[in-house]
Amino acid sequence: MPIEILMPALSPTMEEGNVSKWLKKEGDKVVAGDVIAEIETDKATMEVEAVDEGTLAKIVVPAGTEGVKVNTLIAVLAVDGEDIDKAGEGIGEEPAKA
Repeated sequence: MPIEILMPALSPTMEEGNVSKWLKKEGDKVVAGDVIAEIETDKATMEVEAVDEGTLAKIVVPAGTEGVKVNTLIAVLAVDGEDIDKAGEGIGEEPAKA
């Protein structure tokens, strides 16, 4: 089952942040503790670390995106043995209109 990477709250008062840069790209293998992105707040730039081992299947919020609310899905991590195409399938896409 894919792991959702959410915009972290880097301080108790943080409501949103900017995804300033991705340090890993889709398809890259990561282990827990790897720095995968940099998030900017009004006070500082902080690093986001992978919480598990796997492959970065999909970046949902591109670098340079501003005003990303805390707990918004920013990326998907496929666990080892999981098909990375299927892990990121349909995530971050608009639902089909009937």
